[in-house]
Amino acid sequence: MQQLKSRIEAVLFVTAKALSLEEIAAYLDREPEEIEEAILELIMDYASRDGALEVDDENGYILQVKEDYSDIVEKICPVDLSAATLRTLLVIALKGPIRQTELVKLRSGAYEHVAELVEKGLVSKHKDKNGRSINIKTTPKFAEYFKLKGDTRALAQQLEKSLADAT
Repeated sequence: MQQLKSRIEAVLFVTAKALSLEEIAAYLDREPEEIEEAILELIMDYASRDGALEVDDENGYILQVKEDYSDIVEKICPVDLSAATLRTLLVIALKGPIRQTELVKLRSGAYEHVAELVEKGLVSKHKDKNGRSINIKTTPKFAEYFKLKGDTRALAQQLEKSLADAT
């Protein structure tokens, strides 16, 4: 059960949107009933830790920072970006360059978020070589904004590798 909880935790960590039991089950090739049991234990684990993170289950399941720690988050990620826009930016950072159509499938409201992120200079949009698809990726200003050192794509790949190794 612990390994399943860890795998669910990895899915919730890298996903920038709330997921249903069925979506998590599909990612992990498990039955929704099995996922439900493990995720309830994971929710209790986070609640008992008295830490800064929680698994919220209001509109699906998502790993997030507790409201009590929003002041810290605001110092790192100033409030001028909404939580939804930040989640979209996270998807772009982890998967970028990403096709706009793929991003929209992952994040509802992505068109508006991308427009805001382009305006702030955190992402750029370019047509791919076939001229039909739009690719979105982070810009150097993104790394500057979040005080990241080194290649942000490499950092995202390291994060994904760490998560894969943990599962």
